[in-house]
Amino acid sequence: MDKTFDQMRGNPALDRVMYGASELADFSLLWHMVGVARGLTSDERANEAIRLSVILGAESLLVNGVIKSFFRRRRPAWEQPRAFRIRRPRSSSFPSGHASAAFTAATILSEGDPWWPLYYAVAAVVASSRTYVKIHHASDVVAGAATGLVIGRIARRVWPKSGMSRS
Repeated sequence: MDKTFDQMRGNPALDRVMYGASELADFSLLWHMVGVARGLTSDERANEAIRLSVILGAESLLVNGVIKSFFRRRRPAWEQPRAFRIRRPRSSSFPSGHASAAFTAATILSEGDPWWPLYYAVAAVVASSRTYVKIHHASDVVAGAATGLVIGRIARRVWPKSGMSRS
């Protein structure tokens, strides 16, 4: 799978999209911005934005502080110049925190929302961008996405959205 991304790199439009998605999702900024934008529309959505931010904070502590500490996977080697500047984390490559946060956010944001396919599509772009910019191996991203889906589902059960049942 990593080799597929090797063949795609160098396309100026795709480089811009993938580097942009990767950078915008650093520290879950993209997802917090989505939550705030939605939160400006109503008091109920403002509470949902707070819930999303708290859940993403917990996800980050769990994935970046606990889960990654069990793995010492090296990040992919990158010798040539990059299309755009990008932050290079020092933590373990496995699992991808960007992918985990993206799919946790998509799972939370999609609850009862007709725009749910868009949230998952953006999460997929963010997650795949990490392999594209060669900060993660494809398997790191798959593991991160699966982790995020699980964390999102658990969070929905533990802290249900207002007006939603625990089922």
